[in-house]
Amino acid sequence: MGKQDIMHEILPNGKGVWVPIDHGVTDFPCEGLEDIENTINSLIAGEVNVIVAHKGVVDKFSHLCQGTKTKMIAHLSASTRHGGKNHSNKVLVGDVDEAIMRGAVGVSCQVNIGSKKEAAMLERMGHITTEAYLNDVPVLGMVYVRGENVNIMKHDSTNGYAHAARIAFELGCDAAKTVWTGDKDSFSKICRAAPIPLLVAGGPSTGNSEEILTMVKESIEAGGSGVCMGRQIFAHQNVSAISKAIGMIVHDNATVKEAMEKYSL
Repeated sequence: MGKQDIMHEILPNGKGVWVPIDHGVTDFPCEGLEDIENTINSLIAGEVNVIVAHKGVVDKFSHLCQGTKTKMIAHLSASTRHGGKNHSNKVLVGDVDEAIMRGAVGVSCQVNIGSKKEAAMLERMGHITTEAYLNDVPVLGMVYVRGENVNIMKHDSTNGYAHAARIAFELGCDAAKTVWTGDKDSFSKICRAAPIPLLVAGGPSTGNSEEILTMVKESIEAGGSGVCMGRQIFAHQNVSAISKAIGMIVHDNATVKEAMEKYSL
């Protein structure tokens, strides 16, 4: 299966519900990921399009996705909370060939712009997108504005995230994760910055279903292509229900009220 066919599966009609569960490398224990097999089964039951996980998780559990609407993408970047001054330096812990052999349909990698190690991370992302291009495999870019050297341009209402999305696009990523800026006007500027699908993150878990769904709805209305949302989903009290409710908004253009009523949230 080539990249375009994979993209149609993981972003049907250009929209997707993607859930990163790679947090256990950075921090553990992590609420919602203690029993990772149960969480994966709940996400599959919630019909999410993609689960983003580290290669060991993909290798162990990608078979659970067979015959379902869910695929797995291998995250190739890592650091831990114990890294001290280097904790924001995301190093590569795998490659494209290995990820595919382990059961992934695509890969993702992270860059923290403004970090002292920004240059090395940009080089790593370029390496991964080259390798993925040669293997006809899609890449998710996670480009965050994080670090002591962040230099936001005047009047940039996106706080650097339009630039971050542009970096992901120009370095060859096929989709990118971004952040909700708090309003549709500024978020739309991020969406206009890169002609690839942009998927909104969720941030720390709040458990407030209406707030989560409202953000998703507004991001779609502003030009977003769905979500790449971890803790707000996998740490939710009802993982399958919140997944399906988000999917109803992303794929079926439902209102927040309709989605909440449908799944009793």
